[in-house]
Amino acid sequence: MGDESGSYRSRAWRRGDVVAEGFPFAEISDYLDRGDCLVWVDVCDPDHALLGQLAEELSLDSLAVEDAVSSNERAKATRYATHTFLTVYATSMRATVTSGLESRLEISRVSAFVLPRCIVTVRYGDGFEMDPVVKRWDENRDLVQYGVGALVHGLLDTIVDGHFDAVQVLDDAIEALENDLFDDGALSNPVQRQTYRIRRELVDLRRVVLPMREVVSAVMRYRKVVNGAEELNSSYEDLYDHVLRASEWTESLRDMITTIFETNLSLQDARLNTVMKKLTSWAAIIAVPTAVTGYFGQNVPYPGFGREWGFVMSLVVIGVIALALYVSFKKRDWL
Repeated sequence: MGDESGSYRSRAWRRGDVVAEGFPFAEISDYLDRGDCLVWVDVCDPDHALLGQLAEELSLDSLAVEDAVSSNERAKATRYATHTFLTVYATSMRATVTSGLESRLEISRVSAFVLPRCIVTVRYGDGFEMDPVVKRWDENRDLVQYGVGALVHGLLDTIVDGHFDAVQVLDDAIEALENDLFDDGALSNPVQRQTYRIRRELVDLRRVVLPMREVVSAVMRYRKVVNGAEELNSSYEDLYDHVLRASEWTESLRDMITTIFETNLSLQDARLNTVMKKLTSWAAIIAVPTAVTGYFGQNVPYPGFGREWGFVMSLVVIGVIALALYVSFKKRDWL
């Protein structure tokens, strides 16, 4: 089914093989009653009535249902009497933006009700597609036979991979920013705008990536308590390792962008000092002919007064002193 408002998808497995797709809510319990079936239901942009119907069908906790529809819910994993409720955030990076300060990071909330043999995913908007998750389940059919833990792993693994992709884009952007930072021909304003944008994107990404450590850790604990297949232990340990790497990578980039921001300010001060030294040096050089011509312009006799060689001598004095000052300032790297 499509992803129109209130739409949903459904699928049932038996021992790792797909046995049904697209069945309505009313048939979910029928598949679960068979004892050897695994069920997935995906709901996109649901209203309260649709979630109420689903909650009644699967006996979902009302607090979990309320969290699924609430906005600005933090990433978490909560254990209820009959199921576990997850809230995580998927990320993606837009290729283009309309302005230099606009964030490219797009964040989409994904909630999931995890029952012993059923998982229900709830999404809002089209920021996160379930097709990559379904593809991963299809590619790991040997794991699906071990129960709902395999479906949860596939969902979280796809989301964490999206985190890695976002971090990689920001890493490349920071590397390019470092090259521009020490480029004398680069303009300062674009560097400042890019630094601010990347810094804001990293702050938003950090709020999404860091809580994933607690979420995955809680899922691993709950999975072992409720029918946890040991065959999935290595997969979850690998997932947790990926979450740690993404968190550490995000933190390191945050330190790097802070360093770039401070370095950019220091470089601007250094460039300003260089400009002031150059202006002062040229002012000193220009002052020489002004002083000499002013001196020889006095209405008093001086060596060469009224003679052609006196004029030539004044030009020579101006040139020699100005050249001596230029060489002196050049050696000091003031010019």
